[in-house]
Amino acid sequence: MKHYIGAGNPMRAQFDASAPYQARHFAWQFERSNERGGVGTITLNRPERKNPLTFDSYAELRDLFLALRSSTDVQVVVITGAGGNFCSGGDVHEIIGPLTGMRMPELLEFTRMTGALVKAMRDCPQPVIGAIDGICAGAGAMMALACDLRYGTAQTKTAFLFTRVGLAGADMGACALLPRVIGQGRASELLYTGRAMTATEGLAWGFFNALHESAELLPKAQALAAELAAGPTFAHAMTKTMLQQEWAMTIEQAIEAEAQAQAICMQTQDFKRAYEAFAAKLKPVFGGD
Repeated sequence: MKHYIGAGNPMRAQFDASAPYQARHFAWQFERSNERGGVGTITLNRPERKNPLTFDSYAELRDLFLALRSSTDVQVVVITGAGGNFCSGGDVHEIIGPLTGMRMPELLEFTRMTGALVKAMRDCPQPVIGAIDGICAGAGAMMALACDLRYGTAQTKTAFLFTRVGLAGADMGACALLPRVIGQGRASELLYTGRAMTATEGLAWGFFNALHESAELLPKAQALAAELAAGPTFAHAMTKTMLQQEWAMTIEQAIEAEAQAQAICMQTQDFKRAYEAFAAKLKPVFGGD
């Protein structure tokens, strides 16, 4: 299985105008929305099979999010799927079938790699916005869950269907992440039964931030991404860091950590820009520093 784990990260220096990143196993588009940078959009693009993941696309997605940790121009990421669906999970023939013939060391290598994708999405400083239409299942549901913000449509069906293939609901961090988003009881039901969560349930339970018409879904997500990219991006990265780290803290630890985080942000030029704009009765123009 070494072929999909990869060696090193060749993409680290490719997030700039002179050497744009060229994706191999999905589509990548970077749109500059301000002088500092802009929005990167990942499109899972195997629509004829509802955009399933392969060993290679898993690995490339992981490596992309790892590389984004050092990007200076990609300020927000949107992830979506082509053809009216988000992602149907791991490809049955290209992943599920081969896994049944592997031994424990290879299986553990694979499951650690899939979890590494979720960790990379959570650890990158950019806010990640999911534009999720149609089928969102298995590993696709976990990628959606790993996003910071999620937008769906009335047609979106989200299923953590690991139990349907004889596996535990504990996959890629599901037992840690899902209860924090929708509550322990609701998460338990979905992870035990593997049933699809409807879009209406997802909105009511806090999984989705909003639902849009299919034609408006990606434009709405990209518009919000551009708005965030124009904001205080250093502070956004700090917010994401604290949202992630404070899960493992007591309230006392969290309050102290936030005091330190905010003091750091108060040293930025964006903090000064905001004050000067307020004093001049102008809208602040942030620089991300």
